Amino acid sequence: MSKKKINASHDSSIKDAVSSLDSHAGFWLRFVSNHVSARFEASVAAEGVSLSEWVALRSLFDTGASDPAALMRELGMTKGAVSKIITRLEQRGLLSRQISATDKRATQILLTVAGKILVPKLAALADENDALFFGHLSGTQRSELIALMKQIVDIHELKVVPVK
Repeated sequence: MSKKKINASHDSSIKDAVSSLDSHAGFWLRFVSNHVSARFEASVAAEGVSLSEWVALRSLFDTGASDPAALMRELGMTKGAVSKIITRLEQRGLLSRQISATDKRATQILLTVAGKILVPKLAALADENDALFFGHLSGTQRSELIALMKQIVDIHELKVVPVK
């Protein structure tokens, strides 16, 4: 009987020493992130685009044209993953490949007119998603939240752009 009391006492002290799941910032960050991402993923999927395709489209919207290797570096993806994204977007008429005028061995990728029209529509969905989840925050709170996340990215030298 005394063994059972010792074990019960031991189990209780171990449980007291183990932090609760919801006491971790990472738990809450992941909890919120999963919900924010899932809703946005559903929004862009309704437009026929995956999250990784959205990120590539948005990147190309800024750069105007890129070579696949530069896109690969910017997105932190493998060559094969970027190649699949490029092929899918090309098949949908959202981007095109062009042979470089200066180096016939090099290919440039750029948004088509349809791609240039779609990006602002998808960006509006991203803005709506942000407003839904973070619209209750004051401008200062939202800025502070973003600054804290950027600080974590900088401190840990995080490079891979989230696409999933």
